[in-house]
Amino acid sequence: MQFDLFFDKFDAVIQEHRKFVIVCHVNPDGDAIGSVLAMSSFLRRRGHEVVSIAPNAFPSFLAWMPGAQDILVFENDIEASRNAIQSADYIIMLDFNSLSRCGLLHNEIGKTRCPRVLVDHHRDPELSQFCCALSETEVSSASELVAEIIFHYENEEVEQDIATNLLVGIMTDTGAFAHSIFHPRTFEICSQLVKTSISYNQIHQLVYDTFSESRLRLLGYSINKMEILDEYSTAIISLSKSELDSFNYQVGDTEGIVNYPLSLDKIRMSVLVTERQEQIRLSFRSKGDFSVHELANKHFRGGGHTNAAGGTTTDTLEETVEKLKSVLPEYKELLKK
Repeated sequence: MQFDLFFDKFDAVIQEHRKFVIVCHVNPDGDAIGSVLAMSSFLRRRGHEVVSIAPNAFPSFLAWMPGAQDILVFENDIEASRNAIQSADYIIMLDFNSLSRCGLLHNEIGKTRCPRVLVDHHRDPELSQFCCALSETEVSSASELVAEIIFHYENEEVEQDIATNLLVGIMTDTGAFAHSIFHPRTFEICSQLVKTSISYNQIHQLVYDTFSESRLRLLGYSINKMEILDEYSTAIISLSKSELDSFNYQVGDTEGIVNYPLSLDKIRMSVLVTERQEQIRLSFRSKGDFSVHELANKHFRGGGHTNAAGGTTTDTLEETVEKLKSVLPEYKELLKK
């Protein structure tokens, strides 16, 4: 990992009093919110001014996280967000590696000459956009990288709120430690965080055991609608906007649905296709060494990790599903391997 090179530059960034804006990707998940909140707390503890911005609303099951109420949601707080970006000394981008991944914030950040710092674990970073970057793909999450940064400066002693937020980020991006564990260091970090966080059992319950009735019924409906393509060891779940609306869809209600088909022994790839306003979103998950990143990047303007990726289209839901099925023969041998 390129920590030494990163810290050589980051030391200068945080040495003097600064105004920081910290942003995450559009449709924030637990890792995005956890890493943003932890980094924000860390910098404030060192005397800096910090404004945290999410491009759009994040799931309600993350609203309990310490400091979450202070995050500006750009689509709701446009003026305050713009003012913060325009007056920032540095912009820190967490859990994404290209301006195109931050939704409408793309335009606001692109207008400024403010230097940018990257902390991320996704593939193919656009490093030329950043004055200082920590980009490591073989880590569980952006939260794990933020933990390493904080440990570097605080000798692995962190306050409870920071530890809690980092644990949420690592836990959610690994599917409760079911995947994306590349080395023992992930568990070493979590061991340190558990010592100072609130009860891990409580954290798990707050994230995974707070479903609304409509969200649980949507899950049941989705699994019942699942289409299995045995020839390609693939499962597809597609949900239209009207179907989502019939279950009183709220942000985050489809979180985790894509993982359920992978519990079938014969399934190597699972895809959730959802209709959202003017675009279709695809969420890919896989087992083993089949790269959904490669598929999403080549055919659906997306990418991410080997076993977890996303993509988008402006086609109809039906056209997107048909396109997905049409490209599967290209990957048949790899999926059946």
